[in-house]
Amino acid sequence: MIAIAELQSALAQGKIQEYQCQENLNLYDSPALEQLATQAIAKRHVKIHSNPLTASGDPESALLVSLCEDSYPGWMAIDDLATLVPAAAPYEAIERSPEEIQARLPQVLEYAHQAMDHPNYYLWGGTVPPNYDCSGLVQAAFASAGIWLPRDSYQQEAFVDPISVSALQLGDLVFFGTPERCSHVGIYIGDDRYIHSSGKEQGRNGIGIDRLSLEGDAISQAYYQQFRGAGRVVTSYRPVEPFATRSS
Repeated sequence: MIAIAELQSALAQGKIQEYQCQENLNLYDSPALEQLATQAIAKRHVKIHSNPLTASGDPESALLVSLCEDSYPGWMAIDDLATLVPAAAPYEAIERSPEEIQARLPQVLEYAHQAMDHPNYYLWGGTVPPNYDCSGLVQAAFASAGIWLPRDSYQQEAFVDPISVSALQLGDLVFFGTPERCSHVGIYIGDDRYIHSSGKEQGRNGIGIDRLSLEGDAISQAYYQQFRGAGRVVTSYRPVEPFATRSS
């Protein structure tokens, strides 16, 4: 458990300390803690960037944090300090060669299929079992094999090496959205099919398999009409510092 006084003292000295989740952690897109932004499965590393006390000395309701493995920022409920412990050592990204990544893709695909086999629904911001959003499923599947990707689909699209549709192989990523921006991602599983977590309005409200063609059902066709391209994961993400210390 992290003491508020100790955290306040460290931040006052300009120290950004690293902690480890002992339980799954929810992060939100604002200090109001209303809209889920992402999740951290137990054992992930977290940095806290905002002071836990107001100017009058009262506890804040939320803290600005970032996840070390993917540099993703968000707001954490201050009560969740009770689920953090100081990290024994700073997080260090593991280098993965393209050959190592290729060898680990069967584990990535197995994770995605096992996630589909469990009851689930689409959860915006979801990255821990059983409920995921599209990029959360992709990130979790690769992380299960020791390969880290950025968090959001548009970040994942920018991270991979672009490939042609004719070059698609098992474990490659397929991207969807508008001409201006990627908003959806899936994992290619062969035979013009991909596995993904899709939402209620256009998709299957959870993890399913669709066809990358106009020959599928209405859902497959709707996504195919938004197809942007494909990419191959050739390295594991190396974190960057998302922002400097903030006083509030």
